[in-house]
Amino acid sequence: MTEDDIISFVDGIDGVLTVRPGPEDGWSPEISWGDTFFFHSPEGVMPEATQPFATIVTKNYPGDGESRLDLPDRFRVNIAAGKEAFTRWTGHGPREPATGPTPGTTDTVFAHPVYGSVGLLAVVNPGPRTDAAVRELLREAHRRARARYERRAGTASD
Repeated sequence: MTEDDIISFVDGIDGVLTVRPGPEDGWSPEISWGDTFFFHSPEGVMPEATQPFATIVTKNYPGDGESRLDLPDRFRVNIAAGKEAFTRWTGHGPREPATGPTPGTTDTVFAHPVYGSVGLLAVVNPGPRTDAAVRELLREAHRRARARYERRAGTASD
């Protein structure tokens, strides 16, 4: 999977707003330029006080270099999986000590090196082993984001 494959897939989900910060937007911090953020926003406007349900990052952020995104042709997709999916994929709860693959391993689902404690999963350079998993996790993360949005708006259907 390429970054464009992931963006196309997520853009195809109803109600998604894809934000790609850059110098032309006049508001985003420079470190975010070139990265991609996915929100549930049926109105197509940047939601206030809401975290993205998934991101694609293309560089190391301060305190987050374990995925070695400073190497050529590397990116990481980060997915707000939630406790159930997180536990299913890692074998432990989000607040438990991390086990499993190191954050620099490619094409493998692992606990996000910084935000794993809140249920984020990550994959560096998704490929054949993780393609289906990444798509499933992105759909589920969006479903959870949509449910939160509907609860806040008072439009949740039971």
